Amino acid sequence: MNRNPFPPANQRGTAPSASGSCTLVGAGPGDPELLTIKALKAIRAATFLLVDDLVNPAIVALAAPTARIVHVGKRGGCKSTPQAFIEKLTITAVREGETVVRLKGGDPFVFGRGGEEMAHLQAAGIRVNVVNGITAGLAAATSLGVPLTHRDHAHGVVFVTGHAGYGASGTDWKTLAATARSAKLTLVIYMGVSQVAHIQSELLTGLPGDTPVAVIQHASLPQQRQAICTLAELQQTMAREQLGSPSVIVVGDVLQGIAAAQVSNQAMARAAGAA
Repeated sequence: MNRNPFPPANQRGTAPSASGSCTLVGAGPGDPELLTIKALKAIRAATFLLVDDLVNPAIVALAAPTARIVHVGKRGGCKSTPQAFIEKLTITAVREGETVVRLKGGDPFVFGRGGEEMAHLQAAGIRVNVVNGITAGLAAATSLGVPLTHRDHAHGVVFVTGHAGYGASGTDWKTLAATARSAKLTLVIYMGVSQVAHIQSELLTGLPGDTPVAVIQHASLPQQRQAICTLAELQQTMAREQLGSPSVIVVGDVLQGIAAAQVSNQAMARAAGAA
């Protein structure tokens, strides 16, 4: 993919000092035009970039030609670079005087292990800067023209992971479903594809089967695909439409308008076919 809204950097920036620096940078959901100006400046100034798997190559291409780029992919269900190795590599590079950018998809502090990495670096005596990025859940809903909060339909939003860490008990979906219904909350589920059957079953204990759901794959990118369905149809719809990772699942009444429009369009199509 070659969508680069910014001109390429022409030079490496200032030479690294005896002690370098580290910045955790959110690359956003994928579209380079959704980068913040601060993120762009940090990427261009970097002499050493450690890049997560879901970062768009067009964003990586914004780095200086002389910058060293190391891909440290981390995706559920795939071969991943050990977290300890990433942290060790970051510390070594900073101590060698590099201007390090740890480039993460979305936002570093929303399911990006940014808190873990910051704590580890600070324990090693390294000051860490953070540049926020647009998180995929927000971009996914916006791509459909849907808000995550609404005065009539949703008084709040919960960002939750569908992928529990090793040894963790995972999300209490039954309690979350009951809370979402009583408090009128939108649920935005990250990394839920592999556990969708379990998530759907548990959410149905507290939410009606006709609760609208949207599944958005590759949010903000040209290859984005999405499907609108009900909670009762979630697993079936994802299988039929072959929606896989990376996908965001949005659950809640903020989707009522788009769900109603889809039903209307389907009815019109059936009527036209019968004519």
